[in-house]
Amino acid sequence: MKPKTKPPGGPPDPFRWFDSSPEVIRLVVMMYVRYLLSLRNVEDLLFERGIDICHETVRLWWNRFGPMFAAEICRRRVQRMRQFTHWRWHLDEVYVKINGEMRYLWRAVDHEGEVLESFVTTTRDKAAALKFIKKAMKRHGRTEAIVTDGLRSYGAALKELGAEHLQAPVGRWKNNRAENSHRPFRRRERAMTRFRRMKTLQKFSSVHASVHNHFTQERHLVSREVYKQRRSAALAEWRSVMV
Repeated sequence: MKPKTKPPGGPPDPFRWFDSSPEVIRLVVMMYVRYLLSLRNVEDLLFERGIDICHETVRLWWNRFGPMFAAEICRRRVQRMRQFTHWRWHLDEVYVKINGEMRYLWRAVDHEGEVLESFVTTTRDKAAALKFIKKAMKRHGRTEAIVTDGLRSYGAALKELGAEHLQAPVGRWKNNRAENSHRPFRRRERAMTRFRRMKTLQKFSSVHASVHNHFTQERHLVSREVYKQRRSAALAEWRSVMV
């Protein structure tokens, strides 16, 4: 297999060692991450379209290119979002069982439901919360208010950062924005028959969050015409990733 030519002065082509076209690779990654499909489901659907690949190829492509695509999409969205004020964050953590042991998936969501950060740890103490909040603030900057579920680890971490004044009062239903953000991931987790390694959980949760943010167009808040325009724009931007 011969590598593809590298554009002069530009970064190396990530598809240079693959005979398949970048369009097919992007389609495979989008289908597997975005929809509730198994590796073999993606293989069968592509075969109906005249694309004959193995389910292990699907696994290889999403593991290799999924983080690349997600990082590029996330970088673009963060650049656009930094122009606006993040006036409220919602923080929450959920249990994820890996080989019979409980692990914790921390998630930060903004006031519009955009997943800002996903982080996997073995504990949910002050050290884990501090590392999670630092990671979110480093990428997205500070917010004006932080809503939590009342876990004391958040308060201790914010106190150490000198940002305890940002924590909003805890109340029933106040953190529903973060609670509801777990539902798409939970559905995808069941379709994948759970995870077997923390590394895979961290990788997939980050990729899934970026893809979900990119293609979620709030169809219940806009007209059909506006939704179609946004959907077409999101698909066009996805097709331009890593070009």
